[in-house]
Amino acid sequence: MTTDAYVGLGSNLDDPAIQLARAVSELAGLPGTTLVAQSPFYASRPVGPQDQPDFVNGAVWLRTRLPAHELLDHLQAIEHAHGRERLRHWGPRTLDLDLLLYGQESIRDPRLTVPHAELPDRDFVLQPLLDLNPGLTLPDGQSVARLRTLCADNQLRKLPPKAGT
Repeated sequence: MTTDAYVGLGSNLDDPAIQLARAVSELAGLPGTTLVAQSPFYASRPVGPQDQPDFVNGAVWLRTRLPAHELLDHLQAIEHAHGRERLRHWGPRTLDLDLLLYGQESIRDPRLTVPHAELPDRDFVLQPLLDLNPGLTLPDGQSVARLRTLCADNQLRKLPPKAGT
């Protein structure tokens, strides 16, 4: 059985668009997983501390046989391979991979919260999800398109395709 999973990608260090493009390739190569689609990449102001570069964000749609926690383990291994260090909450990073949605499951445990807790408040997450699947809904039935209309503006700027591929 496969599950549709949506993963958010972010970076603001060490050539962020290249970090994301490499991560997309690595995600496509996960065992039991197929890359269905990749969103465009977007630049935006950082959330939290403003003394850091702007972020580049995007999302991918995966179809996977991996259980949610095993997928999370793979995401964290990819982050680690990209030199991810967790020095400051909402601080700069080479790569951030967030499991945003895992089918229509709601998961809440010490390691994983799905849907991602900040999803409704992040235009740089909602817009890439809409690019991937305009009819996407959360497990509670909320429309991602509606959430996007209610979300605060974070100065989202779509990057040209050559910057994100």
